[in-house]
Parts: sequence; structure tokens; C-alpha cells
Amino acid sequence: MTEGSPSLSAEQSRSAVLALALLRGAVAAGLGLGSMAVLVLALWISSPASDSNPGGALHAAAGLWLLAHGAELIRADTLSGVPAPVGLVPLLLAVVPVWLVHRAARDVLVPEEGRPVPSAMGAFAMVVGGYLLVGAVVAYYGRGGSPTVHPPSLLFPSAVVVAGAAAAGVWTAAGRPVGPPPSWAPLSLHEALARGRFRERAGTVWRSAAAGVTVLLGGGALLVAVGLVWHAHSAQQSFVQLSGDWAGRVAVLLLALVLVPNAAVWGAAYGLGPGFALGAASTVTPIAFAGRPALPRFPLLAAVPAEGPGTVLNWSAVAVPVAAGVTVAWFTVRRAAPPNAVREEAWSLRETALAAALGAVGCGAGTAVLAAAAGGPLGTRALAEFGPVWWLTGAAALLWTALVGVPGALLLRAWRLREPGEGAWWRRADAAEAQEPEAAYVAGAPGVVAASGKAPEPERAPGDEPARRPVASPAGGAASAPAPAPVPPAARVSVPEEDEDFAPYDFLPTDPWHERTARPKESGPSGT
Repeated sequence: MTEGSPSLSAEQSRSAVLALALLRGAVAAGLGLGSMAVLVLALWISSPASDSNPGGALHAAAGLWLLAHGAELIRADTLSGVPAPVGLVPLLLAVVPVWLVHRAARDVLVPEEGRPVPSAMGAFAMVVGGYLLVGAVVAYYGRGGSPTVHPPSLLFPSAVVVAGAAAAGVWTAAGRPVGPPPSWAPLSLHEALARGRFRERAGTVWRSAAAGVTVLLGGGALLVAVGLVWHAHSAQQSFVQLSGDWAGRVAVLLLALVLVPNAAVWGAAYGLGPGFALGAASTVTPIAFAGRPALPRFPLLAAVPAEGPGTVLNWSAVAVPVAAGVTVAWFTVRRAAPPNAVREEAWSLRETALAAALGAVGCGAGTAVLAAAAGGPLGTRALAEFGPVWWLTGAAALLWTALVGVPGALLLRAWRLREPGEGAWWRRADAAEAQEPEAAYVAGAPGVVAASGKAPEPERAPGDEPARRPVASPAGGAASAPAPAPVPPAARVSVPEEDEDFAPYDFLPTDPWHERTARPKESGPSGT
């Protein structure tokens, strides 16, 4: 815009900004759809045995894009002729649309020179509206092909996922504030949110819960990797048998990669105890692999343990939730009792236990959400249930992290706030032995103590006279004479004749206790 160009009014400027937000939402949806279409078309072109037209490939791309948002697809071309639902969402595939809509909502609220910033509610509504508009067009396009979309799943969870990602983008653009509660909320809640310490504790709970979920996912992925290595031959056979040409194998490899997060969630559910279902009549847990599994051939499913009761190796999977509980405790104590913190600056026992318990609640809630997203039907009858049960998995995660995390946080807090002298019994014994020579020096000279068993009398200043006792004189009268104390021979100190300034106590340390008994020549003027 140049200086001579006509300026827009406030109303026109506001409308232009909202239109830009709507366009950003549509562009975000188009980018995700376009990347999916390019990938599917590339695989279709490279496949030598393709018996469909480009329209079929585009319908497949549209179906995969809707599936990435959580929509349930209906596959009509089955061997039995009965339409089969497909509700297992590849979690890695779902990251792309969630990130795109999140970025679109965040960038709309970033201030730019010459463009006003819309309100948070207006930006949210326009971005979500533009994105869902493209989604409705794609769903309408795919209704006549295969696979088709189940209409109720477009509202839940697809629209909910888009709205949640956009709301997170708006919150990020605002600086992630822990905003004021509604006006109808209790006054105590308003006062709690106004305190800075509440924000610190909320951040601690959030970080400990996220760390616990991350450790669960990492442990589940480790269990899957160990299972694949253990059954490497079966995994290789299933990979080869699914497709004979290289294009098909690439497609199988890509499908396995986008399902790796799902496998990690399944592994976490296995370590937590509830396990996961392989059909309506089979459940896999560390205790046993029971039932009649409806196990399709797929490389990732080769990591499933053998049928029958579990062994010690299967039971060792409980190390995953234990590690998650320890992680929750560690992230809680990092703020509750930082290193080198004094006891007055640390959180109380009640506050530490409450923060660890809330972190366990957050870990359980996050695990339940991931378990619900990682499973779903792959067909009818036997494959109607496939994956972990979300509420059992979330409850197990809450229970494990609470039982391990709360006591662990309290123990870590006590260890960090221990006194410098506290420690193990052997350390206290060593400290006592180290203090014995010092106590001997404080009581007196080591030679005197060792020989006589008692401390010598303190030195007297030149003005002080020793106590006298009456003694008989040769003339028969009584005289006053000093009463010398017996000194053992071992405690006598020989003074060299040529050194008149020799002081026999030069070996004593110059601490405040010894300063009270000055040397004879340094005690000031004589009193006589």
C-alpha cells in the first residue's frame, strides 16, 4: 500500500482480517489434503498391478485424510460383501492436520505491521469455519466412492479435534495464560489463580503429567521393539506375504510407520496391566494371552507375545509404569524442593503430595485419551474390538503413577532437605571418630590427658596468686605456702635454659576458646 492509496475504514479492516482468518483455515485443510493426495497418487502410479482409475485413488486419499481426523470409514468392497467399518486412526498421520490447524490459528493472531489483530474468538471461529468447510466438501466428494465416511463421525471426533487444535493455537498466541475463571466461579478460585505460586504449581503438575505420559509411550515403544526383535522371522514373513511388488511393500512400510505411535500406546497398555484386545474374544495381558485372537497378518502384530500364560519376561513389563511413577515424582520434586534449597523455601509435605497426585491424575487422563485414539474397529464380528480399552488403561496409569509417584516424591523431598550431618550410620560413625581428637585438644594437651586422665589446670595471669594452705614452720608456727598439684612425669615439659621466651602451649590452635587464656607475657601489665 502506498501513501496515496485509500485507507480502509475500521469496519472494512475488521472484515478483511476475518476473511483472512477464514482463508488461513481453508489453506491449512488444503495443505493436508494435498499432501495426502500426492502420496496416494504416487503409490498408485508406481503400482504395476493397479486396476483402478485416478478417481479411485483420489477417493482413497480423501478417505485417508478424513480418517486422520478421527472419522470412521465404511469399506464396501469386502470378500463377504458386508460393509466393514475402519475406525483405527494412524496417530502419526493425525499429527499433520492437527499441527496445520494449530499453526493457522496461532499465526492469525500474530501482530503484523499495517494489519489489525482480530479478537481471539473471531480468529478461532473463522479458522475452524474455513477448515470444516473444506472438510465438508471432501466428505461430500467421497460419499459415492469407496471408502465412504460414516456421517456421525464427522461431528465427533473430527470436528472436536479441529476445534481443539485451533483453541490450542489461540491459547499459544496469547502466551499460554492461565486466564481468569468465569465470573460465576467461586471467589476462592479467583484468589488462587491470582497468586503466582498457583501458576508455578499448575506448571509443575502439567510438566510431571506430560513427562509421565512420555515415559509410558517410550516404554511401550521399547516393549514393541523387543517383541519385534524376538519374533523377527514372523515379522519378515508377514511383510513379504502382504505384497509381491516393491510399490506394495513401500505402502506396507509407510502404513507400519504411521502406526508406530499406536503400537507404542498398545505396548504401554500392556505394561500397565489391562493390555489390549485382538478381537472380540481375545485379550493380551502380561498375565496371559487368552481367547481366540483374530490376528491379521501385519508386521507390527508380530510383536504380540505367544499364546498362553505369561512368563517372568512378560511380567517384567511392569517396569514401564514404575518408571513413569518415578518420573512423576522426580518432576514434582524438582520444583517442590530444588537443589540446595532450605527447608523454609520448599513446599510442605501436603503440597508436594498433592502436586504428585495431580500429576498422576493428568498422566492417567492423557493415557486414556491416547488409548481411545489408538484403537478402533477393523471390521465386523471378530475385529469389532481392536486395541486397548481406554478407561481401563487410564485407570491403571492413574493407579500406578499415584502409588509410585506420591511416596517417591515425599522420599525425594526428604532426601533433598536432609541436614548436612544426616546420612547413613557409617557416615555418622566416621564423623564421630573425626571429632574425638578435636575434643581431646579442647579438653587440654593430649599428653596430659593421656597420662593423668584429667585436664590440667588453666594458666594463671601474673597478677593472680595461687591458693595457699597452712603449713607448719620450723619454729612451730603456721605459715602459708602454696599447695602444689602433683604433675605426672609424663606430662612435664622441659624448658630450654637458653630460650627464656619459650611458651609450652604454642602447639594449641588459635580458636576463640584458647584466646581466653593468654600467654603470660601477652596478658598485659602485671598486677604486682
